[in-house]
Amino acid sequence: MKKIAPDWLKKAVFYEIYPSSFFDSNGDGIGDLPGIIAKLDYLVDLGVNAVWLNPCFASTFADGGYDISDFRQVAPRYGTNDDLLKLFAEAKKRDIRICLDMVAGHTSTEHAWFKASARPEKNEYSNYYIWNNSWLESTGGLQMISGMAERDGSFMVNYFSVQPALNYGFANPDPAFPWQLPVDHPDVLKVREELKNNMRFWLDLGASGFRCDLAPSLIKKDPGKVATMALWREIREMFDAEYPEAVLIAEWAYAPQALKAGFHCDFLLHCGTPGYTTLFRNEPERDLWRGIDKSAFYEKDGNDYTVKNFHSYFDAAGLGDAEFFFKTYLDHYERTREDGFISIPTGDHDMTRISDFRSEQDLACVFAFILTMPGVPFIYYGDEIGMKNIPGLVSKEGGYTRTQARTPMQWDGSENKGFSTAPAEKLYLPVDKRPGAPDLAEQQGRPDSLWHKVQELLKIRQTLPALQADGGLKLLLADYPLVYLRSKGEETFVIVIQPAAREWRCEVELPFAAAELSPVLAGNINAGIADGKMCFSGGGTQYGIWQIKR
Repeated sequence: MKKIAPDWLKKAVFYEIYPSSFFDSNGDGIGDLPGIIAKLDYLVDLGVNAVWLNPCFASTFADGGYDISDFRQVAPRYGTNDDLLKLFAEAKKRDIRICLDMVAGHTSTEHAWFKASARPEKNEYSNYYIWNNSWLESTGGLQMISGMAERDGSFMVNYFSVQPALNYGFANPDPAFPWQLPVDHPDVLKVREELKNNMRFWLDLGASGFRCDLAPSLIKKDPGKVATMALWREIREMFDAEYPEAVLIAEWAYAPQALKAGFHCDFLLHCGTPGYTTLFRNEPERDLWRGIDKSAFYEKDGNDYTVKNFHSYFDAAGLGDAEFFFKTYLDHYERTREDGFISIPTGDHDMTRISDFRSEQDLACVFAFILTMPGVPFIYYGDEIGMKNIPGLVSKEGGYTRTQARTPMQWDGSENKGFSTAPAEKLYLPVDKRPGAPDLAEQQGRPDSLWHKVQELLKIRQTLPALQADGGLKLLLADYPLVYLRSKGEETFVIVIQPAAREWRCEVELPFAAAELSPVLAGNINAGIADGKMCFSGGGTQYGIWQIKR
C-alpha cells in the first residue's frame, strides 16, 4: 500500500501567516521574519504545529508578493535569507514545520528571466514565457499584453499585467500559432526544471514543503488537466525520491484532480472546477459559512457594517443546508482518501474573514467542525480570536476587496493592537479600532473566549488519532444538528454540532452495540443511549464530542 503522506502531516494543523501583517519587530510598520520568530511560542501555546507562510521573496508587491522577482532571495522588507533560515531552525526546535508559498505559474515583470525574455534578440530565456510573434498578431484568444517590451510581440499574463505566465507549454497547441509550444519542447522542459530547482533550493535549507499557487494553471489548453497532472506527478516523484518528509499542498480546489496529481492535500476553496461545491458559491442557504443570498447587501451603521439577508449552515438563524455541501464533499472524500487529504481552511488571504455577523460561540462551532473533520486544517491568522474584515479600505498592493481581510494581527488593546511601534499612519494597513474589536490579550485572559475554545479543540485533536487527518468519517445526520463519526483502530467518536440558536433534539442509530457515550467535550448537550439510538438535545448554539465505548 502506498504511503499517502509523511507521518507528520497526519497530525498537522497549519496556521497561515501573511507576513506583512503578523508582527513588526523593527518598528517600520510592516511585519517581518524576525517578528514571526518572536511569536513562535505563541503558536506552540495555541496548539498549531505547521505554518504556511505567504510569499516572502523579493517582489515589486503589485500583488501582495505574488509577483516574484527573485525566488531565492527574501524581500528586504521582511529581512534576509539568514532570517528565513533562522525561522526554519527556531520552528524546528518547537516541532513546527514551515511551508513556503511557491508561485509556480508566473513571475514579476521585474524578474531577470522576464527581462531577458523581453529582449528583441533571441536568447536562452526567450521561450521562458509565452509570447506571440508580433504585437499585431492574434493572441489566439489568450489574455496577452503588448507595449511593455522592446520585443515585437505580446506576452501572456496569468493575473495582473505585471505577472507574465511562465511557459510550461500547451497540451494541445494550435498549429495556426507556432509560438504555442508543446509540453515536451526543450525550452518548456527547462522551465519545469527551474521550478524543481527553486523548490530544491529552499528544501535543502530547511523548508518543509510548499503551498503551490494556482497549481492547475501551468499548462495551457489542457482539458481535464491531464498534462498538468502529469507535470505535478513528476514533481511528486522528485519529492518522494529526494525529500520524502516534505509536502506539496495545492491551490487547486478540486481534490479528484489535485490528489491524483500527486499533491498531499488540496484546499476546499472558492475557486474551482465548474460543478464543484465550494465554500464560497454565493448561492443562498447552501454553503457552510460564506453563502450570501444574492439579495444580500451591506448597511453602514456608524463606523461598522451590517449585512442583510445572510444565510449559511453555520448561521445562528438555522436556515442553511449542510446536505448540499456533504453530497459533493463525501463523493470527493471517497474518491481520494487513498491519495491524500482534503483541507478545509477557516479562510485565507484571498477571502473575506468568517467572523463577520457571528458571535464567538458561532465561530467556535465553525472551529469545532474544521478541527474534527478529516484532512489537514488551516487557520488563517487572527481567525482564532475572531478578527473581522474592515470593509471600505483602499486597495493595498493589489489586494482590492481582499485588503479588508489582510489587516494587522491584533495582539493586545494598545494603540496599534500590539502589532507595531510605528506611528499609526506608517502601518502596512490600519488596525481595527472599532468598539469591541477582539484582541489576543483580552481573550487569553477570559476563560470562555473563542481563543480558549480553539485551543481546547486543538488539544483534543492532537490527543485523539481518530480526529486527525486520516481518521475515518461517517456522516449520520446533515441537518440541524450535524452529526458524524470519526474512527481509527478500535476507537470511535461521535461529533455533534448545532449552529442554530434554538431548542433541539435528535436521535441517530448506533453504529454498533455500545455500552455508553463517554464525554470528551460535552458542554451543555444532553447525551444518552436508548433503544439502540444515540439521543442528543440542548438549547442554542453548541457542539460536543463523545467516545462510543463498546
